[in-house]
Amino acid sequence: MLKTIIIAFMIPLLGLFSNGATLLLPGSNQSVPQGNSGTLEKMIVASGSVAMELDLNRLNATGSGAKEPRSSLLRFDVENNSFFTVIVFNNELRGPLPSSMGLVPKSPAALPAKMNASYQQLVIEKMSWGGPSDFADLVVRDGKTGFVFFNIEGHQFDYDASARSLSVQMGRLVLSKEFATELGRPSDAGSVVGQISITATMRAIEITQIADGEAKSTSMPALSPETGTVPGPDVIVGDLNGLAQFGASNGTQVGLAVGTDSCNAGVVNLNWFQNPNNDHPVIPQNMYRMSGGATNNERFEQIGQSYVKHAFTALTQNLCGFGCNGTGGSALGSGCSDPYDASLNAGPNLGSRAWINPFTGAYPRNDSATPNNNHTGHSHASGPLHRILTNISDLSTTQNPGATYYAEGQYVTPHEYAWCVTNPTQCNMNNNVSYRRYNVTGTGSPFSFSPAASTVRMKAAVEAWTGATFVQIQPAPGTDGVGIVAYKVTNTAPGVWHYEYAIYNQNMDRGIQSFGVPAGAGVTLSNIGFHAPPQHPGWTGDGTVGNTGFSSAPWTQTQAAGLMTWSSETLAQNPNANAIRWGTMYNFRFDSNRPPATMNATVGFYKTGAPITVQVQGPSATSAPATISGRVTTLSGRAVFNARVTITDSNGNTRIAHTNGAGYYRFNNVATGGMYTIAARSKLYTFVSQQLLINNDLSNVNFVSEQ
Repeated sequence: MLKTIIIAFMIPLLGLFSNGATLLLPGSNQSVPQGNSGTLEKMIVASGSVAMELDLNRLNATGSGAKEPRSSLLRFDVENNSFFTVIVFNNELRGPLPSSMGLVPKSPAALPAKMNASYQQLVIEKMSWGGPSDFADLVVRDGKTGFVFFNIEGHQFDYDASARSLSVQMGRLVLSKEFATELGRPSDAGSVVGQISITATMRAIEITQIADGEAKSTSMPALSPETGTVPGPDVIVGDLNGLAQFGASNGTQVGLAVGTDSCNAGVVNLNWFQNPNNDHPVIPQNMYRMSGGATNNERFEQIGQSYVKHAFTALTQNLCGFGCNGTGGSALGSGCSDPYDASLNAGPNLGSRAWINPFTGAYPRNDSATPNNNHTGHSHASGPLHRILTNISDLSTTQNPGATYYAEGQYVTPHEYAWCVTNPTQCNMNNNVSYRRYNVTGTGSPFSFSPAASTVRMKAAVEAWTGATFVQIQPAPGTDGVGIVAYKVTNTAPGVWHYEYAIYNQNMDRGIQSFGVPAGAGVTLSNIGFHAPPQHPGWTGDGTVGNTGFSSAPWTQTQAAGLMTWSSETLAQNPNANAIRWGTMYNFRFDSNRPPATMNATVGFYKTGAPITVQVQGPSATSAPATISGRVTTLSGRAVFNARVTITDSNGNTRIAHTNGAGYYRFNNVATGGMYTIAARSKLYTFVSQQLLINNDLSNVNFVSEQ
């Protein structure tokens, strides 16, 4: 089977030599001279800086009477080796290709809430040809969510070949349609709110010699010494692409797949010996959804998982721009990349995850008594079989309005671990996962997908969860892998907090069997929940005990002895239990009457190892009773004697106090941890009641008459 191979320079060549004409790129003051021979360079940003001058009055719609605009100058560094790509022919700029550069803020800024939340993850992106009409050719957007803040218009590109310097000047920052809508001013879309300039040092990642319109030779320069390379072999997911549904549904579920490009960031060639050999990478794929709450980011859940693609025949591309050394076939050369399109990753010959130790990368040979990819005895007629198994209800846009979706790819390989054992300072097993955000279209099968942002390399998809806190766990450094405990607390209503936890196992062979959060005195829990992605059915030779597949049984929920605990069956009870195995993420949640406090949660393991504690936010226990006091006065400040003051809890229980001659009142022994309504009444005066969350003593809960 042939792989899909994208020749990066083909599109520029077609435009460059069309009719032998001199071409001028939009936004560029450089033209390509007539003539069909020379040097074509594909270049990325090695380093650079960006300056945005924003008119805050226009952006915030304030200060309409000001004589002069109130400006703010935002400065950024460009992330080193950002894959913002341009084409240069014979030292003259042809223009940029669809790509992006990450921005690193150099100082804080006072910005609208939406932009402030994205300030640490902004990118400048060259949009794809024929993209949405609402967006310009160049935009400023959130690199994780894809939200577009500004279109860039009127800019000029300039390239200095001697300095290998690219600059973009005189760019107008124009308010995008979606940002204007977010600000509550949709009619302001298209307004100019500032200007932008970019200066970048470029470096070539691909050099092609052209003669009479034909590519004669191509080289891929290695990284310059100052950019560095990673010691040892180091496979990463360089790109995700082409997410699609393959085959029909089975009635309630569909099968998805996403293309993956691997890159070897290491200086050592990575072993790539295909089956029946057992020294090659395996490639699982996952699907996630962020949804829930008023802003559709209350929770982040895994909704699908695939079996694994067994890699074969490494190619010698240079997608990541590391500089490919040209080694391929049974090894992925240093700096090289290798593509698998979605149709390959959707193939029926995907192997079971159950055979694989995700930390060591070990799995049996395919010609052994326990082959790693045996498909005898079952049919591949079902569309979802072995692919990213996903419930239709989790994708339907009518059932999940406003949800955002993320595809994730991972490479697990034995060579990295073997190298780590003999070179213990060169261990690269924990950076092999990347993700990309996608839009979903459809209310039922078949679904279609389109990319909404660039691939985020070497991070798990859960790290796209807006507003969450992430804690890495590594229970046995050097002998097992890593995972993430993520959590988010949302105050959903007065006196109610929603607690959402996600536990992701990236490559821990031991698995996770239990999770516990303290729930002490005075803590009331409701809406206790659990979520896990669907499991694949068992089949002969799938590596599970009895070939029955892994269990889908929900975890047991227990609240006792001041602890809320979820747990699966133990290994002794069920070797196929629904533990959090590698490459999966489970969710745990509840509502509580108590506000958050820092505490230690407990994570228990499935195969081996003592439980560990992880610092999270959980519901705080009630404290000692509180004293509530204050004064009741007239509008002129005169004390109101014998005013009737009431305090009512959320269950309707009311206590009464009366003011003394100086207007003071007092309630002792008020239970903490709840919402209360406090009101004052008098025959001669009226007062506005107050709603307060009481966690400790409160004084100066005062009332002043309205007349």
